[in-house]
Amino acid sequence: MVAKLEADRGGSAQAAILTELRRCLLDGVPPGSAIPLDEVAAVFGVSRIPVREALKTLIGEGLVEHRPNFGYTVAKLTPEELHELYVVRGVLEAAALGAAVSRAQPSHDDQARAAHFALADALAAGDVRAYHRESRRFHLALVRPSGMKRLLDMFESAWNLTEPLQPMAHVPEAERVTLHADHEGMLAAFVARDAAALVEAARTHHDRLRSSLAAVPRDTGLFADGEDIRFP
Repeated sequence: MVAKLEADRGGSAQAAILTELRRCLLDGVPPGSAIPLDEVAAVFGVSRIPVREALKTLIGEGLVEHRPNFGYTVAKLTPEELHELYVVRGVLEAAALGAAVSRAQPSHDDQARAAHFALADALAAGDVRAYHRESRRFHLALVRPSGMKRLLDMFESAWNLTEPLQPMAHVPEAERVTLHADHEGMLAAFVARDAAALVEAARTHHDRLRSSLAAVPRDTGLFADGEDIRFP
């Protein structure tokens, strides 16, 4: 994590520290990884105080955990929580897509296409981290025109919680190709302003996503303790 921060840090202001820490976590720092307070403070050239404040915010967002005598770590999910968050993402996205289609402008089409093309490049390169980043950007591009701020905040928050785990890294490439074909259908429906087709394509995509979670191994230490479940 410290190496990631040193590579891309954006400044020492409080907001910059929070932004960089969050970016680092969303780029796939494995759950359970230690977040060394003194080393992070040294990267930004600040005292512990602003780093600790940023970590408090990230604890509130569910991305960081703190235990006395053990310090700060990247938050873990149970398998049940991972599945639940994918369900939440699907429900919130479906709720936003109809409104997004009715309010979308050509500039929104351009943003969705750009994210889709970048996602295709990541898939072709076998870059799973970029695949996660661009998949998130693509889905956000489809729902943002809805203007439903509170819903969008919840959607982005639910998405963020799954990112440190990078679940698609464990999905076979052939499945990622199929998931990307779903994106193609979603983009076509969005550009055509066909709300019914878009919602149906999104539901199919999320059903496939939830099924793909079965490929995420349970014995890597990335999950918090929880009952072993089968994903429907």
